Amino acid sequence: MNVTRLITGLILFLGVALAGNAANAAEITISVFNTTHGAYFTPLLVTAHSDAEQLFQLGQSASTEIQAMAEGGDVSGLAAQIGGADSDTVVNPAAGLLGPGESTTTTLNTDSTGNTRLSIAAMILPTNDGFVGLQSLLIPETPGTYVYPLIAYDAGTEANDELVIGAAGGAPGVAGIPAAPGGDSGSNGTGVTASETNSTVHVHRGVLGDADPNGGASDLDNTIHRWLNPVAKLVVEVP
Repeated sequence: MNVTRLITGLILFLGVALAGNAANAAEITISVFNTTHGAYFTPLLVTAHSDAEQLFQLGQSASTEIQAMAEGGDVSGLAAQIGGADSDTVVNPAAGLLGPGESTTTTLNTDSTGNTRLSIAAMILPTNDGFVGLQSLLIPETPGTYVYPLIAYDAGTEANDELVIGAAGGAPGVAGIPAAPGGDSGSNGTGVTASETNSTVHVHRGVLGDADPNGGASDLDNTIHRWLNPVAKLVVEVP
């Protein structure tokens, strides 16, 4: 056998193999923009995962992990559920709350076999159990910049009374909003509602609010806290 031809063949084979691995080992850039006027996102969970996993399902009851995130901003259970804090999961890329008009950027390494889907979740404050979410987006393979609107969902686990009661409101099953981070909420509201007819995960109907800072039905200000979907913008950059 011609040794030169053998070596040349091996070099070509390795070159193709390495090129294939480089194509699969893409480090994608993920940016999330808060596009609301007066709402805040609690620490985000950003994860690339297989199509066999999912954070939530519309029309289905929320898991205990979704409830903990949507009512109190705790994403630790979801991070563990989706595969843990590995190279394909980033928790809290903004290092705290993501305020109105702010953005945060992180990267995900999608070279792990089967991590073809992108999901995102974070509680929206001030709400009772509202969250910004993305469920199992198929990550693009073609290089480029991709932009997606993100909408708000209601976990269906708590009545949207719109009453700011402090830290206790972040506990699962306890009615009330844990905080209005902008320090711009009212008090002494009577409550917008005491019950919900839809107890499954569904598209959030938004915040009602009112114009009475010392009473009324809601503790939220309808000139600051009201929002309509979408509430965020997602930008995915594929090299």
